[in-house]
Amino acid sequence: MSSPAIATVIKMMESLSEDVQERVAEHLREYLEDLQDELKWNKSFKKTQQRNRSQELSYYCKK
Repeated sequence: MSSPAIATVIKMMESLSEDVQERVAEHLREYLEDLQDELKWNKSFKKTQQRNRSQELSYYCKK
């Protein structure tokens, strides 16, 4: 699925020389990998927080 943002990036890259396109593509790969890692970490952290809150509620409800 293509979006206007992707079309814009493609047009921008097409104006560059092939060697610069390769450099940009490598930077994008690295950036996207880092972003995916960050999103996974945030999701995991959120689950942990929810689990901790659930355990705290369970603890206090038993009192």
